[in-house]
Amino acid sequence: MPKPRTETGEKNLISRQLIELRKQHNFSQRDLAYRLQLAGYDIDKNVITRIETNQRYVTDLELKAFSQIFQVSYDYLIDGFSSGTDENI
Repeated sequence: MPKPRTETGEKNLISRQLIELRKQHNFSQRDLAYRLQLAGYDIDKNVITRIETNQRYVTDLELKAFSQIFQVSYDYLIDGFSSGTDENI
């Protein structure tokens, strides 16, 4: 059975938001990986690269980690807007 993909064939829904958040915070992929590891998440630069380039699916733990580091909702990471509003953060 094939793994699910978005309508456009991507493996995850958060790549664009992750790139944008990382740039807004002036984090390189290495900086983000370092902060995630300090927070107790085993996510390295290569994982971030593969997520951002849609070469990798995202786990629920990774979704939680990104949400925590950037202090945004899961809805924002997935859909690009906060729950209860259509405005971007």
